[in-house]
Amino acid sequence: METDRIRINKVAPESLKTRERTLKVILDSNAFFVPLRFKIDILEDLKALLNRNFTPVLIPAVKLEIEKMAKTASPKVRKEAAYALKLAEKCSLIVVNEGEGSADDLVVKAAQELNAAVFTNDTKLRKRLRNINVPVIYLRQKSHLNIDGRF
Repeated sequence: METDRIRINKVAPESLKTRERTLKVILDSNAFFVPLRFKIDILEDLKALLNRNFTPVLIPAVKLEIEKMAKTASPKVRKEAAYALKLAEKCSLIVVNEGEGSADDLVVKAAQELNAAVFTNDTKLRKRLRNINVPVIYLRQKSHLNIDGRF
């Protein structure tokens, strides 16, 4: 009986750790263009960088921004935006309390509500997120992903 309790105690914390390791990463619109422009598989690199399970998250404002680019931008950007929309299908679409404001404002709001990291290359958005202690993932030296902040 004593050995059963010990075994159960050893197994239970492991299952809790697995749930804790799942992290939400909100992708900004410019993150979807990284694979085509810099030949980087962002989902694989995120997995290697974070060293834990994660869920890529897309918010409706970002999806709308990419769809707008796919319709009205130059032919090159339209092609990239079409690929970005295919990549966006691999993400979980999560609706947050959206109000007025730009897509960047809504990304900041979603990061706070979901307690999630954000993948973006927008320097202004990165500074805003770092000021409120949100971890930021970004492309560094056009070759690899880097993280700024802690989880």
